[in-house]
Amino acid sequence: MKLGTILRLGGALVLGVFWLAGCASPEKRISQRPELFDSYPAETQELIKQGKVGIGFDKDMVWMAVGEPDRVWVRTDASGESEIWAFTRFETYDGLPLYRGGYHRAYDGAYPYYEYYPTRKAQDYFRITFSDGKVKSVEVDEIEP
Repeated sequence: MKLGTILRLGGALVLGVFWLAGCASPEKRISQRPELFDSYPAETQELIKQGKVGIGFDKDMVWMAVGEPDRVWVRTDASGESEIWAFTRFETYDGLPLYRGGYHRAYDGAYPYYEYYPTRKAQDYFRITFSDGKVKSVEVDEIEP
């Protein structure tokens, strides 16, 4: 491999790491949309800063607090349609944690962790249900490390 190619790949990796770090905390996400954050009531702002989701939050508030979901589900039942944001961790079948969150999206194809663990399993550790664009329920796995 030529030195120029190595430097370009290294530069892309460094930029990718900074991009991931930039979305990794509520503070970083808030800094991307400060005017919107400032428009929220003080109680909502405090929950977002703590990385917590409140009943009645809209999708922007949830994104600022916890980031992008790993999976999105749509549920239709007698009460209508709802959207579920799922945050996922991956582990081996014997329970060894592999990775979670944006890790597998960021390295999709570039670092095929799943090839080393083809029998990995996905486990949702956090789910948020929206109805009419507002948080209706929050589910948290109590054994989340």
